[in-house]
Amino acid sequence: MIGFTTVALRDAALGTLSGACLLTLLLALKSLRDYTTTGPLLPADVMRQFRGYAMLAFLRLALVAFGIALYWGCCGLILALGLAALAGTTVGFGGGFAASVATICGAVAFQMSHVLLLNPAVIVASSHYRISRFLPLWRRLSPQLLHRATLLLAMAVTILVGGAAWRLTTAGQGWAAMLLIGSATLLYALAWFATRAPDIAPTAGVAGSRDRPNILLIGSDTLRADRLGIAGYPRALTPTIDALAERGTWFENCYVPCGRTAPSLVSLLTGTWPQTHGIRDNFIADDDTKLKIPALPRLFAAAGYRTAAISDWCGADLGKFDFGFAECDLPQDSWNLHYMLRQGPKDLRLFLSLFLRNRLGKRLLPEIYYLGGVPSTDLLGPDVRAHISAAARDARPFLINAFFSTTHPPFGSEYPYYLQYADPAYAGPSKFAMARLTDPFEIIRRQGEPKKEFDLDQILALYDGCVRRFDDEVGRILDHLDACGLADRTIVVVYSDHGMDFFEHGTWGQGNSVVGDYSARIPLLVLDPRRAGGHRIGGIVRSIDLAPTLLEIAGLNVPAVMEGVSLQDCLNGVPPPDLPVYNESGIWFTELPGMPDEHLRYPGLFEILEVPDPASGTIAVKPVYRNRVTQAKDRMLRLGHWKLTYQPLEVGARYALFDLRTDPGCRNDLSEQQPDIVSQLAMQMQTWIGERS
Repeated sequence: MIGFTTVALRDAALGTLSGACLLTLLLALKSLRDYTTTGPLLPADVMRQFRGYAMLAFLRLALVAFGIALYWGCCGLILALGLAALAGTTVGFGGGFAASVATICGAVAFQMSHVLLLNPAVIVASSHYRISRFLPLWRRLSPQLLHRATLLLAMAVTILVGGAAWRLTTAGQGWAAMLLIGSATLLYALAWFATRAPDIAPTAGVAGSRDRPNILLIGSDTLRADRLGIAGYPRALTPTIDALAERGTWFENCYVPCGRTAPSLVSLLTGTWPQTHGIRDNFIADDDTKLKIPALPRLFAAAGYRTAAISDWCGADLGKFDFGFAECDLPQDSWNLHYMLRQGPKDLRLFLSLFLRNRLGKRLLPEIYYLGGVPSTDLLGPDVRAHISAAARDARPFLINAFFSTTHPPFGSEYPYYLQYADPAYAGPSKFAMARLTDPFEIIRRQGEPKKEFDLDQILALYDGCVRRFDDEVGRILDHLDACGLADRTIVVVYSDHGMDFFEHGTWGQGNSVVGDYSARIPLLVLDPRRAGGHRIGGIVRSIDLAPTLLEIAGLNVPAVMEGVSLQDCLNGVPPPDLPVYNESGIWFTELPGMPDEHLRYPGLFEILEVPDPASGTIAVKPVYRNRVTQAKDRMLRLGHWKLTYQPLEVGARYALFDLRTDPGCRNDLSEQQPDIVSQLAMQMQTWIGERS
């Protein structure tokens, strides 16, 4: 006799609920015991103000975790009921509890195996444990194994539910069979809704024209200019971008004014220096995000363009600042204490990340979906193509800015890219991503560590894999643009916000050193399909020149406030005029290797940051330190082949001069041999600092 009675089902359901509650409680207690937060840690008196918010944020995450656990617990109950029906037995409280716990644990293990192989940086970003503990399992995994296991599991569940429903029907319990099938169908539908990818089918495009071309900006955070194949890099990382350069214009020497995301993007989109638009680093108070200068998206929107910004975790600044994008498919400001607290502690964060890197997670917990340090190219790429398809149906021309975090530290990428250039025998802490960058204190401390503390060869291999990953995604986007019939009327720009130092001059990171060009120089390629291409521009240009260039080639007026110059003639192969390049360092997280003892200093990041408005949660530099932080910036001026660097000291300044014709790596200081050149450039440097700071 099959015991499918309302009492037995109620007891089994209570057992399932109890199992989900117990496992969620254990996860919550473990997370509280090892509590961590993302982002820079702030003084204790600041954090105390947000204890209540932190607790509510934690409870919110725990509630979602319980919902996920309950979902899998219900899946376990369906399986238990199916097995019971086939065996002619019943399921009570104990059976429901055991099925719930076993299925939840099995689902975690199954998802963990998928993530460990396909996107292991998800685990690195939210794990307290040494990554070497996961290597024995990782070595046994393969895409084929995971695919076969998924198919076998789906077939087994289908056969089990179908067989159980038939057995119940033949036993005269048709209502139970309907309940079993209906419940299984509902659970499947929920999973399908949560994981279904956006529709990215090409759309026959009507957007734009040759007179009013579309503009597609494709950027990747922290992409070095020297990684392009056309720049001579020995590994063939960028076949798509190289081919794009053969059809368009490649600017070999494009510089950004600051090697940090916020000031660089604001300069690029407004065509002005940081001293003019006022954004000097990433920690900006709410009032300062209202730009007083018209930005590129606002100007194009006023001309009838459809404008959109799409990004993953690195692109929050595209929505934080008042650029004027009409559509923003972006994360919230990542330098916000509310946002960081909503991401929760590591264990809870990892559990949620296993199940919510999908459409449901983007809507339900965007803080987890956009978690910093986690590769998201596989998610962002389809979103970008979906936006292009949507814009293609609109008769208006479009300006779309797609900004990827693909090449940003800690240099994780999806399978197989993180393996593509790495030593297969390497089994150290940076196996899947640059190690020890998930804890705030570690990020700060590591900025000051010497080169010997890093597995540099492995980190460079990871970075190169990220570059190849970005190039492949650019290829998919361009193929989609062509499939929509828009390639012949869309201007394509490939760019970055800054590069990255890998100890070429004693330190690593973004915007820490102005001696080398590794942070300051970015790749810049412009394809205008209406012009003959294949131009290689070796002269000096700046990222502030892009905005006036795009306005001019689209037939729009360039505001007088823009300090960049149009490079439209360069798109026809004409060399640019002699342009001065300025670059400044960003805020130091900690004292950097090689910094002179007498260098102008300020307190550490822990002390200079505050949350001026607890209601908004935005993290900003305290007003009392703003001038000091600006004054302590290292600076660089390049004019032609001469490059002058400036380090402010407690008394005076230290200058160094380099001749880039003979010393592109900036190893030989010629300041003593060329005092007249130093004097000339220093005067221009001081004028720039004094008048614009």
